[in-house]
Amino acid sequence: MNQEIAAAPKLWGLATEKYFYFFMGLRKGEIRKQVSMMKSRYPDDSPHQLARRFVSSQAPLSLLSGALFHAPMFVPTIGPAIKLLGIAVGSSLMVRLNMTLILQIALLFGHDIDSRARLKELAAIIAATGLATSTSQLPQLADFSLNHKGLVGGAAVMTASQLIGEIAIKYYGKGATAADDAAQEAMAAG
Repeated sequence: MNQEIAAAPKLWGLATEKYFYFFMGLRKGEIRKQVSMMKSRYPDDSPHQLARRFVSSQAPLSLLSGALFHAPMFVPTIGPAIKLLGIAVGSSLMVRLNMTLILQIALLFGHDIDSRARLKELAAIIAATGLATSTSQLPQLADFSLNHKGLVGGAAVMTASQLIGEIAIKYYGKGATAADDAAQEAMAAG
């Protein structure tokens, strides 16, 4: 029994758990329910097909959050002053959506979403989301009209999010399993 406890993967630290739960709204229980629901709704789909369903379902939300970057600009007098509000809201929504997507895909392929191995991946997602949100500023470079900036910026962020999802499918679907996560944690602890 003691060997079972020693072999069990270490969970995230309490501070890390609180950060992801309270500040990022990342609720692993909800992620497990969503994955379970998707598996029961489409029992004949492979993990790859289910993962692509999650990526597709996120597309409209990614478009919306990318468009939020430009929403303050529709108020001509105070728009430029509150542009940072649009950036903050859109960025935080994108980070949360992409981290949830990554954990859903990891769970579909049998990875333990409580494993410390997910921390590095979530940190990479935060960085990738920063790059993805910067793509919403592409319309500024092309000098699009105000009406088109939100649409083009949203489409750029949506495309970046779909790329993040596809990369996650390739990463988690390449045959790595929860046993690999445990071996990686054992090496990090040793």
